[in-house]
Amino acid sequence: MNWKTLSSKYLSRHPYFTAREDRCEKEDGSIVEQYFVVEMPVSVCAVALTEANEIIMVSQYRHPVAETLIELPGGFIDEGEDPQQAVARELLEETGYEFSSFEFLGKTAANPGVLDNYTHLFLARGGKKVAEQKLDVNENIDISFLSLGKVKELLLSGEIKQAMHAVCLFYAFEKMALK
Repeated sequence: MNWKTLSSKYLSRHPYFTAREDRCEKEDGSIVEQYFVVEMPVSVCAVALTEANEIIMVSQYRHPVAETLIELPGGFIDEGEDPQQAVARELLEETGYEFSSFEFLGKTAANPGVLDNYTHLFLARGGKKVAEQKLDVNENIDISFLSLGKVKELLLSGEIKQAMHAVCLFYAFEKMALK
């Protein structure tokens, strides 16, 4: 079922948004003249539990959907980082917290019909405040500390709209229920 890429033409090249048009050949020999792919960096997110067993949630404005969303901390993996290093860095930058342990929950693709990246999902435990936020130039992030019950209520009522973060929460809640 794999396709062979015959040619690629870049429509846009940017570190956070690269779009290309591929021409492909399917297994049966038929040609797909135009298939559009958006290249995105691999990302990470974490259900981040403090030492007080609260989940750190972040709220930030998301321009593509014109809303302020409640999300998990996370971001893109920098060159040379592995996913666990990246999630630890992102948690420290966005929240000022370091964590004593990380558990990999899996990886998932947001929209593999168009996007070429994955998001690595983690459960971080033992969060302790060690620094102030160190945000990127366009980031404005509010932090909240919510009980597991409150976050589960937000998740099940559809208030967590970022799909990869909702998946991470479902996996984390399942993992925590088994222990």
